[in-house]
Amino acid sequence: MTKTKYAALLRGINVGGNKKVPMAELRQVLQGLGHEDAQTYLQSGNAVFSSATERAPAALARELEAAIEAHFGFRVPCLVVDGAYLRAVADACPFPAAELEGKQLHATFCSEQPAGSRFAPIDGPAYLPEEYRVGDRVIYLYAPDGLGRSKLAEALAKPAVVKGMDVTTRNWNTVAKLVELTRD
Repeated sequence: MTKTKYAALLRGINVGGNKKVPMAELRQVLQGLGHEDAQTYLQSGNAVFSSATERAPAALARELEAAIEAHFGFRVPCLVVDGAYLRAVADACPFPAAELEGKQLHATFCSEQPAGSRFAPIDGPAYLPEEYRVGDRVIYLYAPDGLGRSKLAEALAKPAVVKGMDVTTRNWNTVAKLVELTRD
């Protein structure tokens, strides 16, 4: 029986002592939903699991959000993507990922495809050498000095760009590891 591997990307947990989600408990929550092979990566809300039945990632995300809220008592926005999508995101990266440090390249995963009009207020050349590109439900960000110092990252996180979508950002090291962990 072929299993589909998924990655769950949780937003805003274990930051500054807020929304504490221990990874061992997150694995238990995933197993309680009937998922197999649950693993976590780092403490920042990355989990990988398998399912014997292929399901819509958005439905899996809503189910996981409800289970997390029931278990921990607070809502955590979740995005669920399958391994094939993660590989496609990595393969389509418009920046030379192999030549950059993982902290310089980021992927912001979006719950839906962001319309080009959302980016109209962003004057790309004003942020150089930082750059961004929009892919399939993902925004690639090249920030040579890292995300913490990025003015472009701030602009891309404004409500005019992300309103109405669940979004969460991962550095390229994490993206590469999730690709590896969801490989068939």
